[in-house]
Amino acid sequence: MTAATAPHRRGGNQLRRIESRQALGFISPALAGLALFTVLPVGLSIIMSLYDWPAIGEREFIGFGNYISLFTSNPDFLPALRNTAVFTLLFVPLNVTVALTLALVLGPRIRGRAAFRVLFFIPVVTPIVANVLVWRMILQPRGLINGLSTSLFGLDLPSFLAHPQWAMIMVVIMSVWAGMGYNMLIFSAALEQLPEPVLEAARIDGAHGFRMLWRVVLPLISPAIFFATVMTMITAMQVFAQPQLLTGGGPGNATIPLVMFIYNQAFTFQEMGLAAAAAWILFAIIITLTAFQFRAQKRWVHYEH
Repeated sequence: MTAATAPHRRGGNQLRRIESRQALGFISPALAGLALFTVLPVGLSIIMSLYDWPAIGEREFIGFGNYISLFTSNPDFLPALRNTAVFTLLFVPLNVTVALTLALVLGPRIRGRAAFRVLFFIPVVTPIVANVLVWRMILQPRGLINGLSTSLFGLDLPSFLAHPQWAMIMVVIMSVWAGMGYNMLIFSAALEQLPEPVLEAARIDGAHGFRMLWRVVLPLISPAIFFATVMTMITAMQVFAQPQLLTGGGPGNATIPLVMFIYNQAFTFQEMGLAAAAAWILFAIIITLTAFQFRAQKRWVHYEH
């Protein structure tokens, strides 16, 4: 290093240090919010899960006792876990299939497709309370569906929200209706980005109809399908508002998902330790399923190189 370049090097290092301090000053409010509202609650929830932690009263360290209790002696945890699994297994494929079908149907040749997209996207941005109120009016014993079936066809349909099997199906259908517009837009954007030369080459080779869809279109948009599937699965595992507002978790405990179980343990029964343990079990399940999907994507997701 020459004498002429040394001052320039020191000046550059000093400027970088000043810029780093300025950048840290700009992001410090966000870092403080992250620490206060995310890192601290997460750390506290880990500690709470290891204690018998009532909302009011003495707290006692019990190690993994809450986790053991959930699987062995709590009568509501396993049904809630089962309900979450049933909802996820029904909701995810149905949501993705309906959204993909709508995206394919609302192709470039459809007039007014922008208006149709807005129409299907409205339930996504509508408050979930409003969506649920509409569906409760439709599904109640003297609601729209039962009234039309009785007056037009003379059919006496069951009370959907009071029947254990039908209640979960109605929660799934309502959730698909409320959320399919989001994935529809993702798939529509992916379909619009398809390379026309590839499609034209496939047509010349004789690919048409279902063969074109299965062999060409779906592999090309598989990254979008993978993204939609992962995000929809994560959303389904955390379902709460739909069963809480539509059925209240009933009849019995037929539609209580795991997040509602956590909510009840924390704010109804004041068992913060059990609620924290159940929350971490849910987190572990979501992380495991997401990791499995990322590992499996190598077999069916095709990225352009």
